[in-house]
Amino acid sequence: MTSQPIPPPRSTERGSDTDCRESLTELYGFLDGELTVERRSMIRGHLEACNGCLETYDFEAELRLVVSTCCREKELPPGLKDRVAQVLRELPEAP
Repeated sequence: MTSQPIPPPRSTERGSDTDCRESLTELYGFLDGELTVERRSMIRGHLEACNGCLETYDFEAELRLVVSTCCREKELPPGLKDRVAQVLRELPEAP
């Protein structure tokens, strides 16, 4: 079951670097609806208070929407899936 996250309200405040690091580490789980209600609430609270992380959230949410829409409407170019998988394998592990 995939749930679409409700976009958090906009804010002009900035959170601490530790809060930002923790929130951004779990951003994909937040976007995918994979976190507990408590973790989602904590991250949503951070996004409400931190413009920098909110901008990252907005970008990632929009990117996912564009990729999802494009992938449903068109056939992928030959080799794209393999190239994306290779790039993902080469990413450093999360802290």
